[in-house]
Amino acid sequence: MKHNPTPIQELKSLGKPIRNINIEHYENLGKLDRLAVFVTERVGTMGFFILIFLWTSSWMTWNTIAPFELRFDAYPAFEFWLFISNMIQISLMPLIMVGQNLQARHAEARAAADFEVNIKSERELETILQHLENQSEVIVKILNHLEQDKK
Repeated sequence: MKHNPTPIQELKSLGKPIRNINIEHYENLGKLDRLAVFVTERVGTMGFFILIFLWTSSWMTWNTIAPFELRFDAYPAFEFWLFISNMIQISLMPLIMVGQNLQARHAEARAAADFEVNIKSERELETILQHLENQSEVIVKILNHLEQDKK
């Protein structure tokens, strides 16, 4: 009676290879999705927030204190209401996006750390499996030797 454990190579062939889900996710994005990611990464910065704030402040200041004939949206008409709505949008939209980008970076860092741990764990498991396979071979040799001695 011969005992044959499953070789480690066969066990490896049964498992799925380790993959970097971040690369796969990016590769599966369509052109519009990539455009959305590009815009989100650029708009969700404090630089963009400051740019929009300065532009809106300059626009309101110009239309308030510039010579009347050079104003393109004279105060207080539509400008006052537009300024209030813009201030709300300026305050919320980029800040929310900055927060989302920070959370996304944190999630990416966690995912990268998890990926490294998974690779390390797989290497350790392969080592353990190799040791078990070696032990199984030794045990089989001992059992075969004992069976031969009984005969």
